[in-house]
Amino acid sequence: MTDRTRRFEAAVLPHLDAAFNLARWLLRDDQGARDVVQEAYLRAFRFFDGFYGGDARPWLLAIVRNACYTWLRDRGHEPEQVEFDEERDSESALSGFPGASGNPGNPEQLLLQKVERERIDAAIEKLPPAFREVLILREIEEMSYEEIAQVAAIPAGTVMSRLARARRMLRNLLGRPDGEWE
Repeated sequence: MTDRTRRFEAAVLPHLDAAFNLARWLLRDDQGARDVVQEAYLRAFRFFDGFYGGDARPWLLAIVRNACYTWLRDRGHEPEQVEFDEERDSESALSGFPGASGNPGNPEQLLLQKVERERIDAAIEKLPPAFREVLILREIEEMSYEEIAQVAAIPAGTVMSRLARARRMLRNLLGRPDGEWE
């Protein structure tokens, strides 16, 4: 095994779960996500000499994101384009995301949480890709605004406005008024 291969494995392989998670949410297809992640890892290995250190996660997830959109485009699924609206996109980010609560040992509570998670997942899947990706990267992958901006190749301010809009759309899909998360 070469030194380059060892460095690649050490930097990139720990992010395999995050890569698959992002691909699965963007493609909504487990097998397609596996194929795209494999292709993205091949691309990452091919261009690893262009990675100059630091956290490989945003670099890798940018490759995964691009591979997802290529996969979608090749299959005739053009992602929805999002236009910038100064007034709408300048709003401050709305806070609040549903969290699990209650007694973890209570079977009834566990069932209710499972049903609520499935409902939230279904609502997230209905979001346009540009909003779904920032929501997933922030809320599930817990990436910073700057890291998301790097992955999505957009300014951090756009990340914040898309995230606010994604949260608002998600609340609407779930039938909850702004700020109501129980």
